[in-house]
Amino acid sequence: MEELPMSYELTPLPYDYDALEPHISEQVLTWHHDTHNQSYVDGWNSAEETLEENRENHEFGSSAGAIRDVTHNSSGHILHDLFWQNMSPEGGDEPNGDLADRIAEDFGSYEAWKGEFEAAAGDASGWALLVYDTFSNQLRNVVVDNHDEGAIWGGHPILSLDVWEHSYYHDYGPARDDFVDNFFEVVDWEEPSARYEQAVELFE
Repeated sequence: MEELPMSYELTPLPYDYDALEPHISEQVLTWHHDTHNQSYVDGWNSAEETLEENRENHEFGSSAGAIRDVTHNSSGHILHDLFWQNMSPEGGDEPNGDLADRIAEDFGSYEAWKGEFEAAAGDASGWALLVYDTFSNQLRNVVVDNHDEGAIWGGHPILSLDVWEHSYYHDYGPARDDFVDNFFEVVDWEEPSARYEQAVELFE
């Protein structure tokens, strides 16, 4: 029997749709997760199917476009999945433990890291990310446009903030800075800390 390509699925939110209110509304989470995130999952699956068909038929005219679609849509889904995971109703504290120590070491202080991260979020046309740079063995903030422009090779995502307009405009209008401020009220550092520890274990 012919083996079909892997099919990706939308990951359920780890909390209720209204759990992050008043910082992020139930309406925004519903639209953002169920419509926008789902579209990246669907686009990823569709592009993978196109590539598989082209390989079977040895017809590659549409393959370059499908490869770009895989990159765009897979990055969109992966970053959204992290975005959902690194927030919770119990969030709002500062990091602690090994990740807090590393932020202080690589950025000088938590306040310096946060200021730089907020600058990235204010400039991005897509995402602000804290990543562990496995080449240089240090934490970095990166500005990622769309889902895949500006990423650093070997960068292991630790924390993601979606600053596409669909993530905040309904709640905050053009006041992106207010949305970024409120993001820090729901950041749950448990997931970023676990991802940092995983990266260090694998790459240092």
